[in-house]
Order: sequence, then structure tokens, then C-alpha cells
Amino acid sequence: MKLSLPLLLGLMLAATGCQSYSTVRVTRPVHHSPTPAGERIVHSLKRPSPPPLTRLGGLLDAASMAADALRRQPDDSQALLDYNFAVARIFGTIHDADLEPWKAPLPCPGKGKVWRFSIKRDANAKGDPSEFDIQPADVFKFRGTLVQQRILRAGLGAPLVVVGRDVESRGIQPFEARDIFYGMTGVVNFKGSDCVGAILDPLAVEKIEFDGRTRPLAADFTASLALALADQNHRRKELSGFFRPADIESRARLERLEPYDPKKIPVLCIHGLGDSQASWSPLIQTLRGQAIIRKNYQFWFFSYPTGFPYPFTASVLRRRLDAITAHYPDHKKIVLIGHSMGGMISRTLITESGMKLWNTFYDKPPAEMPFSAETRQVMTDSLIFRPRTDISRVIFAAASHRGSDVATGFFGRLGSRIIGSPSDMVPYEPEVLAWVIPNSTGANLSRMPNSIDFLKPDNRFVISLAELPLAGGIPYHSLIGDRGRGGNLSRVAPVSTDGIVPYWSSHIEGAASETIIPSHHWTNQHPMGIAEIERILREHLK
Repeated sequence: MKLSLPLLLGLMLAATGCQSYSTVRVTRPVHHSPTPAGERIVHSLKRPSPPPLTRLGGLLDAASMAADALRRQPDDSQALLDYNFAVARIFGTIHDADLEPWKAPLPCPGKGKVWRFSIKRDANAKGDPSEFDIQPADVFKFRGTLVQQRILRAGLGAPLVVVGRDVESRGIQPFEARDIFYGMTGVVNFKGSDCVGAILDPLAVEKIEFDGRTRPLAADFTASLALALADQNHRRKELSGFFRPADIESRARLERLEPYDPKKIPVLCIHGLGDSQASWSPLIQTLRGQAIIRKNYQFWFFSYPTGFPYPFTASVLRRRLDAITAHYPDHKKIVLIGHSMGGMISRTLITESGMKLWNTFYDKPPAEMPFSAETRQVMTDSLIFRPRTDISRVIFAAASHRGSDVATGFFGRLGSRIIGSPSDMVPYEPEVLAWVIPNSTGANLSRMPNSIDFLKPDNRFVISLAELPLAGGIPYHSLIGDRGRGGNLSRVAPVSTDGIVPYWSSHIEGAASETIIPSHHWTNQHPMGIAEIERILREHLK
């Protein structure tokens, strides 16, 4: 029986449906406080709700009372809770009532005065606040396989989630995600009857001045990522990109996860086979919880349809990196983290291929091949490359340097048949295959190999690439899983493996460090793997 793509995806989604990456529940936060500010909050949020401006006035009263209490007693923890909760409800009211205090001050009747409330617009921010959906983060509760804990920074302010979708009107920025999910923090300052709110980036601002005292800025480093996971059906996209990849040039994207900062080192995360950028969520959440990481690093993703053979994908990434350098010529050298097949893509970026890979497939140099100009360019870019000069360090997480026997087993053969030939990428397949020399057994290549074919241990590209040395001067590290069972490090059974890639494939000579993790294949999500990546990034700063 031949399975159609919708049926196949439906079956696989049903099988994994109980393991959602993230689910979200919207709640109505409750605040219990015996203080005057707390009583004012309760009064302002009573049901039925007063008019929005009246509700805002009461919440501004409460925030002002709490600010006064903090001024008198800077260590008053209850006053800090009152202030933060009142500010969160202020931004929630703005959202629910579609108010726009960034355009003109709002007259908000409070207790004994009328507040003039406005929000200061950041002159450096892209787009108008009206084009984004801004909500307090505390209304969202999350569960899911990629949301294990909520990473928070205690301090002053109300963590917010900013969502932007209307790229047509606001204009998508270079290397920006199509849909924006970003964590910000709101604060409100008071002077007489004037109160001015501000929306600050907790990845750029660690502390703020508030009433003459420096305080940490509160932050929620989980909410925006978890909401993105819950909102976007990454699992369906992953399966579609694996089984039926469309044109790689349009679907492969190199995206910033945050505003570009020339002072911060880019960390480029490259996911593996059948995955998406969603797989990095636990790592990013945890690393953003560390001040030294926030201060020194910015995170980028490379996402791509994983059904294509990774030499093609790597050539696309090289072009994307060239575009990054052209647009951000001052960017610092990149740290790569590649998981599984993403590790193999990373390996090609720090390898001098010479003609070895080309000669594995063809007996004449590119210029002498009877190819069209387009075919020659694609095949040359995929098989002949030099180490990049914009890479400073590489972390291999469960990389399959010598392939995996899983690719030759039943499920590997089934997956390879379903994917078929990547004809969307190489419509000139007959032209390419006609001149490929037989392999070591004398067999001819009957179709263009797909991503699973490039994971087979006997694949000629895999064998040849593993024999090439890595570029000098670029340290690299290995994270290798063995599921806690141990086993032989060689091919002698039982072998040490993470369930997909064995140790003998993930191990690579010359690594600056090699860490064995009692983990399944996703070592980049295991607490020990995340801790090791953090250690390496800290070491890199030295």
C-alpha cells in the first residue's frame, strides 16, 4: 500500500501527538497582598470591569503606591511584587482595550488625580508598537517536551511577550524570523501626575535606575520561545521538510533570534535530520538565564528541509553566511553548534575538500564535464569547498561523522524510499548521474542520493569526508550520547550508541574536549549537554 503524504504525516503526528513541544493555557493571574497597593489592585480588577481608562488609573495608583514604598524601603519584597503585578496588569489592559499610549498620553482617572500616561517609544526600535501584539508573560502557562522549566530573572518590571506577524506592513528585517516572538520587560516611572512606561529588552539591559536606585530588570526567558512552539506547528513542518522537501533555496533560512549586536559573538545553531529550530529551545532558554552568556553571545538559527542531502544544504548555508557578512561586515567570528546531520553540515564549513570529494564521483575536473552552467555550479559548490574564515569554534552534538547503521536498516530504507530523489533541488538529475563513476564495488549510481543515503556508513561521500582533516586553528568539541548503557567504542558488538549514532561515528580525533552523556540522540537537550555547551562558551570568552 502506498501512503500519501497527508496520510503519512497524519499517522506520524498521531503517534507523536502526546508529546507536544509546547501547549499554552491562558490564565487570569491572581495577586494577594494586604498592602494599600494590593487593595487598589483588587479594586481596579473587580468584576464587572470599570472602563479601561478608569482601570488604568487604579492600576497606576497601585504602581505609584508600590514605588513610593520601595523608595522608603528599597528591600520591601512585597512592594516589589505589588509594583510588578500592577505594571503587568497595566500592559494587559492596554492590550485588551486596544489602547495606544505610545501615540498620545492617556488621561487616566485615579484616586484624587488624573494620570497622564504614555509609553516612550524606543528610537532604535524597528516598526511601530501598534504592529505588535504585546501581552504580560504571566498570563501564559506552558507544558511540553521542550518546556521543562521556566527560566526567570528576578527584578523590577513586568515580563512581556511581543508577537509580530504582519511582515507586509512592518517590513521584515534582514535575517529576521517571519514571525516575531520576543521577550521584553515593561516598567512605569512616575513624576507628579505624569507616568511614563518603557518597554526594555532584557537581553540588552541587565539593570535599570529606578527612583535613584539600581535594580535588576526582571525577565522571562521562556515565555516567548514556549509561545512560539505552541503557536507554530513545528512538528508538521519538520515532517514535511523531511518527507517532501520543497525548493531548498526558498525554504532554507538563516535567522536572527534577537536584534543584531556587533559586540556579541554569534552562535549559529544547525538542527539535524527530521528536526527544526524548535529543537534548540531548551538550550536557548537555559543559556539566556546566564548573565555572561546574554552579555557576550547572540543566537542565530539555520533551518532547512532535511530531506535534501547535506552537501547541497551546506552549499546553501555558505551562501547565506556570505550574505550575513555582506550585510553585517563587522560581525564577530561565529561559534557553530551542529546537532546530528547539522554537525555534518558544520564539518564541511571547517574542511578543505580539495578535489578529493569531486574525484570520488567524477574522473574529470569541473571545467571538462559536459554539464550545463547551472549543474556545474551546483555540483562544484557541493563537492569543492574551503574552510570558512568566519568560524571560530565548532561544537558537534551527536554528529554522524562516519554515518549510522540505522540508515541501512528497515526504517532507514523505508524513509529513503519515501523521500525518493531530491528532484526539486536537482531537476537535471539525468545530467548529473550520467557521468558519475562506479563506486568501489563497481555499482553505478541509479538516482540522486537523499539525506538518509548520505548517512549510510558505506556512502562514498561520507567515507571520503571522514578522511579529510579539519582546518587548523579552529577548536572543536564533541558531545556524544550513549543512553547510559555503555558498550564498546569500536564496531564490536555491543557498541556504545545514543540509539541512532554510535560512538565510533560521533568520535573525531583532535577534539578539544569530548563529553560522553548518558543521553539519547538529542544530547543538545540533555541537562549535561546544555551544561557542557555553556562551559565551552564560557571557555571561548577567554
